[in-house]
Amino acid sequence: MAEYIKKYNPNRAADWNYGGAKWRLSRSKIDFFFECPRCFYLDNVLGTKRPGFPSFNLNIAVDELFKKEFDIHRAAGTRHPVMEQYHVAAVPFKHEMMDTWRDPFVGITHTHTPTGLVVSGGVDDIWITPEKKLIIVDYKSTSKEGKIEALGDSPWEMQYTRQLGVYRWLLEQNGFDVEKTGYLVYANASKDELGFDNKLVFETTLVPVETEVDWIEPTLTTIKACLEQKTLPKTGEKCEYCPYREAAGKKLQAVHFANKN
Repeated sequence: MAEYIKKYNPNRAADWNYGGAKWRLSRSKIDFFFECPRCFYLDNVLGTKRPGFPSFNLNIAVDELFKKEFDIHRAAGTRHPVMEQYHVAAVPFKHEMMDTWRDPFVGITHTHTPTGLVVSGGVDDIWITPEKKLIIVDYKSTSKEGKIEALGDSPWEMQYTRQLGVYRWLLEQNGFDVEKTGYLVYANASKDELGFDNKLVFETTLVPVETEVDWIEPTLTTIKACLEQKTLPKTGEKCEYCPYREAAGKKLQAVHFANKN
């Protein structure tokens, strides 16, 4: 049997572009806009997305195992050991919509009336306090030196803060009372073991994240304007794709015209 090779398709079906029946503004697309408005426009309006890259299957496996662990406590109405370790007075939230909210292709949704944008985000987990306030939770896995108990100021960690903020905003728009403080359940793989021995050793920690939602409404207005404009938006300050496209295009054109003449 011949090996299947997935080829890059530069043209997305119109239904999945802005204005199409299946398009929605996901949490990841909001981050995409922050990274580079021009690439965001090329993707969502013109229908040409960036080439993809392989999934981080080890991270996905950790996420799945975390979900299984927390689901055991969800069914029992008990606290997970990491919640007890960090003195978080809450239990995993039991709700009929949990599976839908976790689905990255559906997630928690809300139609933002001023812009008409359908905003969505698939959560990893939600906890609930004795006061019936919800807590947004996301699972993360990595391999770093030292104990991870606080966020730094890297672009990735800033993205995590926005991510939890969007989830909080979506739940609030759906009528829930949500704590400002969310959490990252962090699995940090040790590189200090004597050998691999068919296993990775992780340290699980809980990182509090102070979420903000005030930025979301103005951002949605800016995103709407970007999606509606007829000219190309600006390039992101640290975008590597835009300079590549420009340089490659100029060099390919030069070769084309040299051969044509």
